[in-house]
Amino acid sequence: MSASAKSSAAIKYTGLRLAVFAGCFVLVAVLVQFGILPKGLGDSNFVWVVLLALVLSAPLSFVLLRKQRDAMSEQIVDGVDRAKDRLHANRTREDGIA
Repeated sequence: MSASAKSSAAIKYTGLRLAVFAGCFVLVAVLVQFGILPKGLGDSNFVWVVLLALVLSAPLSFVLLRKQRDAMSEQIVDGVDRAKDRLHANRTREDGIA
């Protein structure tokens, strides 16, 4: 697989992960604004909304983005395996020369 395909899988997963977080952030902000969810203490409302959005988006991303995460991790494993093979080939070549 090419380097551009590898980076595009990572970029796609990251973009989708950010989109899930943004959606959760908007949802939590609306729920807090209408009083369905409690507001933070004092001026901590923004931090409260961000933390609630993170807590909500993590399990959603885990379930909803499984295919993208698996594709990205497969590409990472392939890249690590290729690097190990190159390292092994270089060591074997050095051993044969010396």
